[in-house]
Amino acid sequence: MDIRIIRDAITKEELRTIAAQQFGDMVKAVVDVERGVMAIGGELHADEETVLLENGSRQENLWGVNLYPEQPPSEWIEFDSMINIRPAQSNRSRFVENATIRDAIVTIIRRLVPD
Repeated sequence: MDIRIIRDAITKEELRTIAAQQFGDMVKAVVDVERGVMAIGGELHADEETVLLENGSRQENLWGVNLYPEQPPSEWIEFDSMINIRPAQSNRSRFVENATIRDAIVTIIRRLVPD
């Protein structure tokens, strides 16, 4: 599947189709919290991260998540990715530890994939 940079809203149905083609119930995504865009469709978060970096994003603004479009809105975003391990940014785990960054990610995803 080709990696797409999402700048404008897509439907959850589109996300479900991508999930079905890849992992069954999940779509990997990388969100740029500065530019308000995300990349989807990669097999690895690192692949999506690379596409965003090649298109003007900065490393420190990119965070990996998993999206489960069949889950309820309060449970469909999972903040888990190897690209999130960034000791230099005080993020020492795969989880996005900073609540402000998590809130920014949720806001961007809700705008790009409205209910």
